[in-house]
Amino acid sequence: MPTMPWTATAAASGSAAPLPDEVLILGSRLILRRAWDIPRFFAAAQSIRRQVLAADGCLGMSLRAEPFVKTFWTLSAWRDQAALDAFVGAQPHERIMRDFHARLRDPVIISWTVPRGELPVDWTDAVNRIAGHTSR
Repeated sequence: MPTMPWTATAAASGSAAPLPDEVLILGSRLILRRAWDIPRFFAAAQSIRRQVLAADGCLGMSLRAEPFVKTFWTLSAWRDQAALDAFVGAQPHERIMRDFHARLRDPVIISWTVPRGELPVDWTDAVNRIAGHTSR
């Protein structure tokens, strides 16, 4: 699976509700401990992708896969922290992340804000931000 291009949601147009000038970006680097978890992870990632794109407050997202080094990157943009929190606690995301927690090595999940006009977020900048942080 190569990098999936940025997919904007209908909410990104601001037609349903006004959007803030600054939006929240969530970025992650997820490294699997074992290669045999890759097919299952791909399937789970597709399920979460559908959930993200349908989530209230999501403005867009992209995924990057480096399966030969068992590494997966995610980027998503959110209207606000409340929208992101609602997504994180919803199914299937919550269940899948709980299931994969022990299968991940040093996951890095960070957030930052950008002006809404800077969407989509540049992958080079995002990777540098994510790689520059330690796991939490």
